[in-house]
Amino acid sequence: MLKRRAFMQSAAALVAAAALPAQPASMPYVPVVTPNGSTLPWRKVNGVKEFRLTAEPVRREFAPGMQVDCWGYNGSTPGPTIEAVEGDQVRILVTNRLPEPTSVHWHGIFLPNGMDGVSGLTQHAIQPGQTFAYEFTLRQNGTYMYHPHADEMTQMAMGMMGFLIVHPRRPPTPRIDRDFCIFLMEWLVRPGTTRPDPFAMTDFNTFTFNSKVYPATHPLVARTGQRVRLRFANVSMDSHPIHIHGVRMWVTATDGGPIPASAQWPETTVSVPVGSTRTLEFVADVPGDWPLHCHKTHHVMNAMEHDVPNMMGVNQSGVAQEVGKLIPGYMPMGENGMYDMAEMDMGRPPNTLRMGAAPGPYGPIDMGGMFTLVKVRDHLPKGYEDPGWYPIPAGTQSRPVR
Repeated sequence: MLKRRAFMQSAAALVAAAALPAQPASMPYVPVVTPNGSTLPWRKVNGVKEFRLTAEPVRREFAPGMQVDCWGYNGSTPGPTIEAVEGDQVRILVTNRLPEPTSVHWHGIFLPNGMDGVSGLTQHAIQPGQTFAYEFTLRQNGTYMYHPHADEMTQMAMGMMGFLIVHPRRPPTPRIDRDFCIFLMEWLVRPGTTRPDPFAMTDFNTFTFNSKVYPATHPLVARTGQRVRLRFANVSMDSHPIHIHGVRMWVTATDGGPIPASAQWPETTVSVPVGSTRTLEFVADVPGDWPLHCHKTHHVMNAMEHDVPNMMGVNQSGVAQEVGKLIPGYMPMGENGMYDMAEMDMGRPPNTLRMGAAPGPYGPIDMGGMFTLVKVRDHLPKGYEDPGWYPIPAGTQSRPVR
């Protein structure tokens, strides 16, 4: 039994070393980028890495024209990404500035029972105005989360979540050049309001990457030939099939840990189940502007409405004329599809986004919500700023023919 346990521990160490990337010599890990987000700073106190989190109300701009009154951490939803290294002893000081008690659960982390963060079970709830200390030694590496286990229905639906990234102690291979983490979330923000409805179970109308919707989502920028890691986390009510264009991704880890290299598999669409994380890797080997999005078609639209009647194929010409007498400016919709509607802004309630139609280099891009771009270029500035639209080389673009 002892020999088997030693073998399993040795195998787990080899898997961790094989499945994760090499780090540059200048620092112990490649820092993670949280698009539209931030990384939480820390300080060393008697050998312990100490972080400070504040649970508080947050006003988040999902996109220009839509402000949402959420709850989060340190002024943001999702909260800032916590980065540490396997073997670190960490202390997270959590202050509660919410109007109700809360707690923080470290999702997927091996730790003492009293640090698990379940109010009423493993701890007293953190009352408004109180600060609690969570302290534990990290005994694993991978992509994990933090979120409340107190009034979960409300607090997570209002935006309380964040990443906890644990880097491996030993520099693994192959090398990762760009490392991104994205939280998947869905909301019901009724037209004309600013407050998410935490009682929603199925009827969501806004879908976000890191609490942003396209075109406000930051692009993921990489140089041609670089190896890219994507970390996704999901505490929403639905699974999200994340699809990438132009490359294939290898599924390299879950929130259960790294997947052995021999067991990894290629995909272009990976479902991220509820309450889990998925880690994916690919080589950015072809320049271009490549979409990355949820493949549930309603999840790449804004201001979704489930009560619109189906008018496909219905001749509305006579009806539209009569209705126009009663409602000046009335316009029939949906008879021949919705493509033309994307380019029109027919007015909408305050604090409500258009369904899609962000401007692109060749016309409107009929997607919003869970949508962003992976921008791959042969040459980039050192800081990985947005390089703008990709200039497609002559002779390599689709065109009309006679």
